[in-house]
Amino acid sequence: MITDITVPPDLVDTDDEIVLLTWVYRDGAIVEKGALIAELMLAKAQLELVAPARGRLRITVPVDSVIRRDQVIGTIESVT
Repeated sequence: MITDITVPPDLVDTDDEIVLLTWVYRDGAIVEKGALIAELMLAKAQLELVAPARGRLRITVPVDSVIRRDQVIGTIESVT
């Protein structure tokens, strides 16, 4: 099963620019659900993005990219 990683609309309530500041883990790392995986910047406020599931992180959007709410920025592939 693959879970998309997005910026949830309830985390950001505007359509302002969002900048992906940091991925906490490298591509291919195993992450736990609820673990901090990325840091975002929005209008001088820094936000934290947590893993929506446990599994292998696959990064599709690089650091310093401008992203929008609901954009898929990576995925988590479940592992056994």
